[in-house]
Amino acid sequence: MPDGLVYRGRFPARAEQLKEIRAAVREAALAAGCGEGCAQDMVIAVDEACQNIIRHGYCGDPDGPIELRIERCGATLVFSLFDWAPKVDPAEVRPRDLDDLRPGGLGTHLMRETMDECEFVEPPPGCGNVLRMVKRIQ
Repeated sequence: MPDGLVYRGRFPARAEQLKEIRAAVREAALAAGCGEGCAQDMVIAVDEACQNIIRHGYCGDPDGPIELRIERCGATLVFSLFDWAPKVDPAEVRPRDLDDLRPGGLGTHLMRETMDECEFVEPPPGCGNVLRMVKRIQ
């Protein structure tokens, strides 16, 4: 598979869209030569990121769009999630202490553990946030 754009899709910020997003991530990962475990890590990370956009970015507003771009860059896949929600302060987006046992709040931790890189990058004009995650193809 040559370097370049592998996938681009735009979805409404609705939980029922997550199945389609997960399928797109899995298909792109397998097509790029990832094994099942690596592909599953990518699916988990992107799913968690999308859930955070839906729940925290758009606060459940189903009309907010999420755009997913997947690019092949050498031996890595780069996942970029664009939203048009209010801009977040990346310093405020951190996982809670794993000793704090209670439901929820582990998505950020899962994203950072399953991906090789996970960071907010400067969004283009008119866009709220861009989360960029990178995973080596394994």
